[in-house]
Amino acid sequence: MAKAKKGAVELIALQCTECDRRNYTTKKNRRNTQGKLELKKYCSHDRKHTLHRETKVK
Repeated sequence: MAKAKKGAVELIALQCTECDRRNYTTKKNRRNTQGKLELKKYCSHDRKHTLHRETKVK
């Protein structure tokens, strides 16, 4: 697996607030978006759109 470079773009995971599962991974530019990312995404476990918050990728 390729090693991630230390830079402005960071790999993050989006965790569902209802079931606490990490459903999505995405990239975020730390210079442009400094706060935690919150998006309404589809949770396949709950079968509805829920709020997903940014967490670290393990």
